[in-house]
Amino acid sequence: MKYQYFIASRWRNKFEVLRLTKLLREKGKSVYCFIEGDGSNYELKDLEEKYSPEEFMKYFERIPDWPHNNAIKEIFDVDMNALKDSETVILLLPAGKSAHIEAGVSYGMGKKTILIGEQKEAEPLYMIFDEMYLTAEEFVKSL
Repeated sequence: MKYQYFIASRWRNKFEVLRLTKLLREKGKSVYCFIEGDGSNYELKDLEEKYSPEEFMKYFERIPDWPHNNAIKEIFDVDMNALKDSETVILLLPAGKSAHIEAGVSYGMGKKTILIGEQKEAEPLYMIFDEMYLTAEEFVKSL
């Protein structure tokens, strides 16, 4: 599947990611939302719904031998394929390490990159972003 937008953020920002996804879809845009996982059915899926974002991340971050975990491999494959199949990547702050890597990968692939959220300190590598917005509403209004 092809997407107009790929949202990169952190799992702890789950509700803001879902809100931005909804706003974009209301504008008729196709969106890959890692929270939804695009239909993936990995073994951790039930835990995502059972726990709060913070509780789930505390569990997830402590998975033993994580580089060899099949669920983590599946998440990686699903997310990277969606990234490749997306026209534009949005980094929604606050964002973790993985989301920043995804933004860098998208920049390296020549994709349009957008930053949403306040970055208070100077950050030279944020120059990879083609556009910057303070809020999701400001971005969606610009479409």
